[in-house]
Amino acid sequence: MVTMRDVAQRAGVSIATVSFLLNDTKPVTAATRARIEQAMLELGYRRNVVARALASKRTHIVAMAYPALEHRFGMSTAEFFTSAAEAARKQDYHLVLWPVGNDGVELRELLGQGLVDGVVLMEVQLDDPRIDVLRQSGTPFSLIGRTTELDGLSHVDIDFDTTVEDAVEHLYELGHRELVLISGDLDDPRFHAYGPWVRTEEAYRRVAASYGLPVVVVPCSDTTQAGKAAAEHVLADHPGTTAVLVLNEYAALGVVSGLKRAGHDIPGDFSVLSLLMVPETAAMTDPELTMMRTPGPELGQLGTEALLRQLEGDAPLPPQLVPAKLFAGATVAGPRAPRPKAGAGRRGARKARS
Repeated sequence: MVTMRDVAQRAGVSIATVSFLLNDTKPVTAATRARIEQAMLELGYRRNVVARALASKRTHIVAMAYPALEHRFGMSTAEFFTSAAEAARKQDYHLVLWPVGNDGVELRELLGQGLVDGVVLMEVQLDDPRIDVLRQSGTPFSLIGRTTELDGLSHVDIDFDTTVEDAVEHLYELGHRELVLISGDLDDPRFHAYGPWVRTEEAYRRVAASYGLPVVVVPCSDTTQAGKAAAEHVLADHPGTTAVLVLNEYAALGVVSGLKRAGHDIPGDFSVLSLLMVPETAAMTDPELTMMRTPGPELGQLGTEALLRQLEGDAPLPPQLVPAKLFAGATVAGPRAPRPKAGAGRRGARKARS
């Protein structure tokens, strides 16, 4: 078995210097680090993670807490995980996934075992009980998401206001005046205070009203079957609709399927725009969905960086909001028959005021 003594001899340094590097107890120069790491590679030396943790009182492991029982895994979710893991790896940390519930009970039990140095919290509620659990335990943490009260909380999130504004503007400029938002089901007790659903719906109501458009919101759970049912509801109760915005990626697949099953052409009869999605999911429909591309890679990296800065004693990362960007697919076009404007629109209103 290769020992630290073997590594020290190969690198031409003392055993103590090798220990300083491995246990992160004292700084070593970049040149010395390079020699030691090259010697470890050549000899096939493997670090003793347990010994390192005992010596430094740190595990160099961080957890991403994701309430998997309440929230389905999708391709958008996977991007958050992979980018967070890569950000951790670049700073010599390992990231593990904790699929713990929103109530904080299981999270409290795991934190008591001292398994990780910090936590990145996902799928944040407006009033999230996990925040108090983390604070009481003294565990450093960051949020990918936002609570109602943000004082002292390190957080990054999707800019839902800008995302919705850009989506509505795109449809409005194409001539659409009868829009429907197929949103999340806030009557579901699991999601009544779920930040992304609440913020998206609030932004849509504000933006649609600012354009002078009718404000129509159809609740929908996060399944493909629910998306099909929502499409049927739109056809039955809002027959003048020309464009549909869909919040959940699974529901968006169902909406396209439901409209086509009812004999409608997309985008000839209806335009469909998914508000939060990734290209791999958009390509599952025929035609391929037009979407606002979820900024998962950016937010996974930023949320992890915010936590690691706390752990390393670096300057805190300022809160950041990142909007989703329009990704041209083939499910959005101008309405087939021009419809009377529902109102002067935001630009017209501005001109009138001036």
